[in-house]
Amino acid sequence: MAEEKTPPVPEILPVLAIKGGVVFPHLFSPILIATKRSRELVDDVLAHEGEPKFLAAVTQRPDTPEDARPQDIYEIGCAAIILKMSRSPDGNAMRLLLSGVERIRIKEMVKEEPYLVARVEVVREPEVDPDDMEAHALKRGITEALLEIAKDSPNLAEEQVTMAAGIEDLGRFGDIAATLVNLSVDDKQRVLEAIDPIDRLRVLLPLLDKEAEIIRLSQKIRDNVKEEIDKGQREYFLREQLKAIQKELGIGEGQEIAELKEKLEKAGLPERARVAAERELVRLETIPSVSPEYTVSRNYLEWLISLPWNQRTQDNLDMGHARRILDEDHYDLERVKRRILEFLAVRSLRKDAKGSILCFVGPPGVGKTSLGKSIARAMERKFIRISLGGMRDEAEIRGHRRTYVGAIPGRIISAIRDSGTRNPVFMMDEVDKLGTDFRGDPASALLEVLDPEQNHEFSDHYLEVPFDLSEVFFITTANTIATIPPPLLDRMETIEIEGYIEEDKLRIAQDYLIKRETEATGLADYSVVFSEKILRKIIRDYTRESGVRELSRRINAVLRRVAVDVSGGKMKNHRIKITEHRLREYLGPPVYYSEMSEMGGKAGVATGLVWTPFGGDVVFIESEKVPGGKRLMITGQLGEVMRESCEIALTLLRARAKKMGIHEDFYDRNDVHIHVPSGAVPKDGPSAGITIFASLVSLFTGKPLDPTVAMTGEITLAGKILPVGGIKEKVVAAARAGVKKILLPRWNLARDMEEIPEHIRRKMEFVPLDEVDDALGHIFLAHGEGG
Repeated sequence: MAEEKTPPVPEILPVLAIKGGVVFPHLFSPILIATKRSRELVDDVLAHEGEPKFLAAVTQRPDTPEDARPQDIYEIGCAAIILKMSRSPDGNAMRLLLSGVERIRIKEMVKEEPYLVARVEVVREPEVDPDDMEAHALKRGITEALLEIAKDSPNLAEEQVTMAAGIEDLGRFGDIAATLVNLSVDDKQRVLEAIDPIDRLRVLLPLLDKEAEIIRLSQKIRDNVKEEIDKGQREYFLREQLKAIQKELGIGEGQEIAELKEKLEKAGLPERARVAAERELVRLETIPSVSPEYTVSRNYLEWLISLPWNQRTQDNLDMGHARRILDEDHYDLERVKRRILEFLAVRSLRKDAKGSILCFVGPPGVGKTSLGKSIARAMERKFIRISLGGMRDEAEIRGHRRTYVGAIPGRIISAIRDSGTRNPVFMMDEVDKLGTDFRGDPASALLEVLDPEQNHEFSDHYLEVPFDLSEVFFITTANTIATIPPPLLDRMETIEIEGYIEEDKLRIAQDYLIKRETEATGLADYSVVFSEKILRKIIRDYTRESGVRELSRRINAVLRRVAVDVSGGKMKNHRIKITEHRLREYLGPPVYYSEMSEMGGKAGVATGLVWTPFGGDVVFIESEKVPGGKRLMITGQLGEVMRESCEIALTLLRARAKKMGIHEDFYDRNDVHIHVPSGAVPKDGPSAGITIFASLVSLFTGKPLDPTVAMTGEITLAGKILPVGGIKEKVVAAARAGVKKILLPRWNLARDMEEIPEHIRRKMEFVPLDEVDDALGHIFLAHGEGG
C-alpha cells in the first residue's frame, strides 16, 4: 500500500487514459502504455522539476479509440504519482508503477492537445459511524466471500484476505477487496465511483458472491473432467489389452485399420464427415474381422475417405476456347452454345457462382447427350453420365441405409466418386422416363439434387453426412416435358433443341458424320467421297427422323460395305466415290417415298401439322363421300377431342355450303368418311380442325389442295381460328418435309415466330388466320397443277 502522507493534489493535472484497468487510491498499480500521446504525457510529467510526479489516472470507456477524447473517459478517476518508469527496447511502450492518492472528479478539460489536461477536484469520502451494524455485516460478508474464493483459486491466498480484513477503514478495505479478485473493468469502475464506503461495500458484495459461485462451478467442472480423463485412461489401457489379445488370436486390427487411419488423416474430410469417420473407426477396432459387421463398417469408411470432398478441376473460362470446341462438335444449336458462354462469363466474374441445372428437350438423335460431353470438354471438367430411363427405385438416387444387406450409396454419390472431382459436368439422360412404384418416387428424390438452394447439403442415406453438390454442372435430357413432374421441371432451365431440316442434315453429314464414321469403319486412310446429291438421296429416301441418328447409321452401313470391298481387294484406289448405283447396291431400294408427290392433285386430301413427343410431324387428312345419307365415319384411332373437331368441321361446312357453291343438301345424299393415315398411332387434340375443314371443302368443291401448303389451328362453330401449341416443332417438321407455305392462327404467328430458326423463316411463307375464310385463298392448287 502507498504511504498515507502525500502532498496535496494539484488542481490542474494531465489525464492518462487507461484502457483495461482501474487505479485505486492508496494502492500500487502497474500500467502498460503504448500510444504516442500517453508516452509524451509521461515524458512531460517526468521532465517536470520537483516532486511528486502527479497525473490523473482515468479509465477509458470500452469500444473507444486508442487516442482517447474527453467523451471517451469516465468522470471519476484517481490522482496518482509515477513511482517508476521503464521503456521497451524499441521505445514504443512504457511500463509505469503508479501509486494511487485520492479519488478525483474531472470538472472540465483545459486542453486536448498534445494530450488531455483537466481541472480536477478531490472527492472526499463521508465519515462512517464505527457502530454501524450494516457496515460490519457487509465487511464480514465480503471477507467470507474472499475466503471461499481463496480456497479454490490459486491467485488468492487466505493470508491476503486476513490482512485486508484487519483494515479498519471501510473505504480502503473495499478498494483493497476489489483488487484481490478478477473483476471486470466495468465492475471495478463501479466500485471506484461509489464514494460512500457503505455504498462501495454494497456494490462489492454481490460481485464477490458471483465470483465465488463461478470459482465453485469451475472447480466442479475440473473435478468432472478429471474423472472423465481417468475413465478414458482406463478405457485406453483396456483397449490396448484387447488389441494384444486380438493380435494373439489373429482377429485384430492389423495392417488394414492402420491404413484406414492413415488415409483418414490425409483425406481432409469436412468436420461432420470426419467426426462420423472417426466414430466408425473406433467402432471398427472393437469388431472381430471375421464378423459381417466388420466388412460393413470398413466399406463405409472406405466410401467416406474416397469421396472427393475437396478435389475439384480448374475451369477453363476462355470463352473463345469454349466456342471453338462447341462449334467443332456440333452444328448450329446457337441457343445452347450461347447459354454455355453466359455460364462461363458469370463464372469468370464470380468464382463462387453455383452450378447450373439445364434440361435439353428435343426429339431423339439431335445431339443432346453428345452436347453434354462437348460442354465438359470446353470447360475442361470431368464428364459423368447416368441414364434415368425406367428408374423406379428412390434408393437409386439417395442410396440404401446401412441396415440393409449389401447397401451402397446412390448413383449420384457413386458417380461423383468415380469422377474424382466435386465439380464435374453431370448428365442425367431421359429424365422424362422416370417411373414410380412401391419402392418410392425417384423424381421426388431428384428435387433436392437439382435445386441449387438445397444441394449444397445433399444427404445420401448410406453416407448419413451431407455432400456438397452445388458446384456440379447438372444437365438433364428429355424428349418431352409433358411427363416431367412440375416441381422437378421448375428446378431446371429448359432449352429446347428442335429437329433438323434437310439442309441441316446435309451440313452435319458433310462436317461431322462422314469423318466420324470413316474413322469408325477403319477407312481413315481412304478418301470416301459422298456428293451432295448422294447425301440428299440418303436423307430423303432412307431416313425420316428429326435427328441424325438414322442418317449416321446409313452412312456407316455404306462405309461398312466399302470396307468389305477394300478388304476383299475389289477397290485398289484410295479415292472411292459413292455413286447412285453403289448406293442402291449397298442400302437396297429406297425405304421412304415422298408423300407430297403422292398426295398432290386429289380432292379431299389436306396437309396438316401435328406435335408428337418426338417433335413435329406432317400428316395428310383424307375425306371421301359415298352414296348414303347423314352418316359420318371417322377412322385413324382418333381421340375424343379430334373426333369432335371432325363433327365441328362438318357442321361448319353445312352452315356455309351455299356461300361456297356447294349444294345445301350434300349431306342428305352422301355419307362422309374422314380418315387420318398411320392408323396404328393414337392421335388427339384440336389443332387439326382447320385441316379437316379444308379437306371437306376440297372434297365437295372438287378442287384439289396444294400439298405444299400445310395448316394448323383449332376451329369453332362460328368459323374462328384459335391458337394451338407446338408451333416451333410443327414448322421445323414442315420445312423438313418440303412444305412451302404454312397457315396458322394469327396469335401464334405473333407469339411463336421468334422461336423458329431464322434460316427456316427465310425459306417459308407464313399466313395468319383469323377465320376459316382466310384460308380458302391459299390452299387450292393453281390452275393446271396437280393430277
